[in-house]
Amino acid sequence: MKPSQAPVAVATGASTRVRAAREGMQLASRFDDDDFPAYTMGRAAELIGVTPAFLRSLGEAGLISPQRSTGGHRRYSRHQLRLAGRARMLVDEGMALSAACRVVTLEDQLEAAHRRIAELERQISPTQPA
Repeated sequence: MKPSQAPVAVATGASTRVRAAREGMQLASRFDDDDFPAYTMGRAAELIGVTPAFLRSLGEAGLISPQRSTGGHRRYSRHQLRLAGRARMLVDEGMALSAACRVVTLEDQLEAAHRRIAELERQISPTQPA
């Protein structure tokens, strides 16, 4: 090996390790992201105990809008699976699908509003006099 080739190999190896570490961090953040579409339709249906047709019907009702893979397959996030699971519970209790979807949508909006209020309260609390 020529001496001039060694630094290039070391630099390439280091940049590869840096790139791999960066990709690893991105992957780890995806695991923590509730909105990352990680689940295929079959796996999603299995996880919440429904049929793929039920998931499609929730999409048609507007409760969830799964993303699509490059191949066109539906992909669901953990947040969407929680909504679908709650809708399933309401339907199992005898509620119509459209009503269950409306209830779940309103619950989700209320939860988001509570999170936003808490965030705003944290932002202003340090500036409040004691």
